[in-house]
Amino acid sequence: MTIGLLIPSLENIFFTSIVSNIESVLIKSGYSTIICDYKEDKELEKQKLDFLLKKMVDGIITMPMGNDSEAINSVIKRNIPVVLIDRALRDIECDTVLVDNLNAAYNAVEHLIVLGHRRIGIICGPDDIYTAQERLKGYQRVHEDYNMSIDESLVKKGDYQVESGYRLLGELMEMEEPPTAVLVTNYEMTLGALMAVNERNIKIPDDLSFIGFDNLQLSQVVKPPLSIVIQPVQQIGEVAANTILKRLKGDTSNFPSMIRLKTELVMKESVKKLDTSR
Repeated sequence: MTIGLLIPSLENIFFTSIVSNIESVLIKSGYSTIICDYKEDKELEKQKLDFLLKKMVDGIITMPMGNDSEAINSVIKRNIPVVLIDRALRDIECDTVLVDNLNAAYNAVEHLIVLGHRRIGIICGPDDIYTAQERLKGYQRVHEDYNMSIDESLVKKGDYQVESGYRLLGELMEMEEPPTAVLVTNYEMTLGALMAVNERNIKIPDDLSFIGFDNLQLSQVVKPPLSIVIQPVQQIGEVAANTILKRLKGDTSNFPSMIRLKTELVMKESVKKLDTSR
């Protein structure tokens, strides 16, 4: 009656919020959890997966680091149900719960375009992480759909950590022609970018329109209130937990399922309309 939860970082509020919601569902069905933090280290991820197998868990819910499906497949071959969260893997047959990351970025950037912005920066995550790939695709696709060319110097790739958001926002604002708006694509990098904004006395939205990611409370603390892309954290956790419980009961309907949950774009005063008549 135990489920293993394998996550990239216990310091990341997005991951820990999901874990909390998973536990809320599992407890009601009499299941306990073993939570492992693999610290965004691929080797440690494999070690922690082995640890969970040795503990004879009934199922595993995991947010995989890269594109290595071999370790997960070895779990599936033992008839242990696996649910992937937030990141899809190729060549693997298991249930996956995703956020529609492509449209999350698409909708945010489209909103900026409609308000007259043409130089739109993006601070996205590492190339090898599925969510980062999808969010960048959304940014690229909306530019294609509006017949706008992309200035590659406006595309900055961080590591989903605070420091990279701080550093990359600085790089964008030091450009000869800085962006008029920026989308920062996770919570930690949003925090870092806001630190850089404060340090440089950048006025939002007068000097820079800003859309962040993932934390509604943060948007209400910052002045002016921050426009933000909100992921359905509670829903992600609940769907993942209910999916693994369904498999443990022997229900194989719709297997393997890929569930994509929608994000919400909450627009506040951190974005302004540009005068395009000049």
